[in-house]
Amino acid sequence: MKILMVCLGNICRSPLAEGIMRHLVDQQELGWEIASAGTGDWHVNEPADKRSISVARQFGYDISKQRAKHFNRDHFDEFDLILVMDQNNLKDVLKLASGQEQRNKVSMFLPDDLEVADPYFDERLFEPVFLQIEARCKQLIDEIKANK
Repeated sequence: MKILMVCLGNICRSPLAEGIMRHLVDQQELGWEIASAGTGDWHVNEPADKRSISVARQFGYDISKQRAKHFNRDHFDEFDLILVMDQNNLKDVLKLASGQEQRNKVSMFLPDDLEVADPYFDERLFEPVFLQIEARCKQLIDEIKANK
């Protein structure tokens, strides 16, 4: 299983999702590949936002070595599942899809088309966003394992 987490700049939400999911997958020795990317290219090769790194560290996860990547069409072929954090990024990712098979790989990270809030402009959101992402990563692992 290869999973790509996607947000806007790949410095706040999707790096958290990547780091949390990778850690949980490694703990369970599932052998899945986890990565993240952003629909915007402003932060390519930069580390995650220092506030994301800090909140992850606070809860026992290390995302300090991750670097931002830009989402591109090749990701449709590289990944089995592409999970996006909000509706705007969902639209941007789907615009790049070349057909229904690629579109079928894309869905919202949260169920019921709910969005993960972008904490970039509100420091108080980093911990609640982290907790939401962590809880969802645990659910996703259980859901994917049950459907294999």
